[in-house]
Amino acid sequence: MNKAELISSVAEQANLSKADAGRAIDSVFDQIKTSLQGQDSVTIIGFGTFSTSMRKARTGRNPRDGSEVAIPAATVVRFKPGKALKEAVN
Repeated sequence: MNKAELISSVAEQANLSKADAGRAIDSVFDQIKTSLQGQDSVTIIGFGTFSTSMRKARTGRNPRDGSEVAIPAATVVRFKPGKALKEAVN
């Protein structure tokens, strides 16, 4: 499912226009992004938790020629699914 399909599905289920559903979804995504940028985690009970963590700098290899490449440290987004989501998928 892509974003347009998600918007259509939410609009249909919530009896909203596609424009209103699109704004609502964009707002949710923006709030999650803003919280993660501030190093806060976002927990949605029954769905899961979005959080950030630091990945250390490391040395990798270029697969084309085998030379070593420095990979810088980075902040990465993590997602841990909640119990209800795990049970729904399994």
